[in-house]
Amino acid sequence: MTATVDASGHVKVAFWNNPKVRSIAFQILLVLILAVLFYEIVVNTTNNLKSRNIASGWEFLNRTAGFDIIQPPIDYSSASNYGRALLVGFTNTIILSIFGIFFATILGFTMGVARLSRNWLISRIGTLYVEIFRNVPLLFWIFFFYSAILQPLPGPKQALNFMDGVFLSNRGLMMPRPVFGEGAWIALAGLLIGIAATIAIARWSKARQLATGQMFPVLRTALALIIGLPLLGFIAAGFPLTWDVPEIKGFNFAGGLQIIPEFIAMLVALSVYTGTFIAEAVRAGIQAISHGQTEASYALGLRPGKALRLVVIPQAMRVIIPPLTSTYLSLTKNSSLSIAIGFPDLVATGGTVLNQTGQAIEIVGVWMAVYLSLSLLTSLLMNWFNARMKLVER
Repeated sequence: MTATVDASGHVKVAFWNNPKVRSIAFQILLVLILAVLFYEIVVNTTNNLKSRNIASGWEFLNRTAGFDIIQPPIDYSSASNYGRALLVGFTNTIILSIFGIFFATILGFTMGVARLSRNWLISRIGTLYVEIFRNVPLLFWIFFFYSAILQPLPGPKQALNFMDGVFLSNRGLMMPRPVFGEGAWIALAGLLIGIAATIAIARWSKARQLATGQMFPVLRTALALIIGLPLLGFIAAGFPLTWDVPEIKGFNFAGGLQIIPEFIAMLVALSVYTGTFIAEAVRAGIQAISHGQTEASYALGLRPGKALRLVVIPQAMRVIIPPLTSTYLSLTKNSSLSIAIGFPDLVATGGTVLNQTGQAIEIVGVWMAVYLSLSLLTSLLMNWFNARMKLVER
């Protein structure tokens, strides 16, 4: 018997047939199984490390690295420690991801709108871009831009000279490097004030438009503030800015700012490849908006460009942002393919540290922690942006 009736007529179900009890029991059993598996993994790993005389821990981060890194974004030399080497790789990953997201977003939005253009040539260009770059693996494009385009470029002495001080060769892109003198902080303060003022004006303009329908030229005002205030700061400080222009000395360039070909290839490949997915998200978001919205804006006297910017895109963003978040996450993680062409990102520098120290668990743990943190931070920012962009009914 699995059920009985008591004196009051209530049916009593056996505890093993109670769905709530059974659910709790299965969850406890699953937790116990996972705990046993985790314990076995820890014990097995510990024994393997002892058998190979590998000491676990993080003391190796303070030992001298003994290897060089091409074009480190922060101070680094072969005399630096392993911790500094990992920091260089992490910084390169951040720089590559930020610039990749920026250019991929611009390219993706442009091509997404172009695919919906009434102009036959423009729409076909957008379609060809998406279909060609999206349907070929990213690793191929990395090798293509690096090996087929950048590596065959001429050497420094025959470098392509686009303008004074800007050269492109198989050593990368060389350009003048700004050197700031005393008083440059005034210009920096002007830039920060301009950015803060732009944010405040943008919020005020949005509230004003919602209340009265009147628009304010935020873009022109923002450009005036962000460019004008630092310029005034430079004037007030007596222009404390000089340029370190690259020059040919021997068989290479001296001075200036160098952008290595590995970074250029990764940036271009990530941007054009990821831009295809952003373009499709933008196209889907625009097509999700009723065509009546566009017709209504035309009836109010808005031109196609303004109708797209003020009516269609704001409504389409609620459809665009979720896949856009996934695309940004993929771009950040795909930056780890830099190891294929030798760009010193986190995975490449970590791999070198792992080969020299044998601290596989610690290095893999660093990789996991960094990419997990970057993904969670990106998701957090995009969720906040999505909440700001959602339609508010009045």
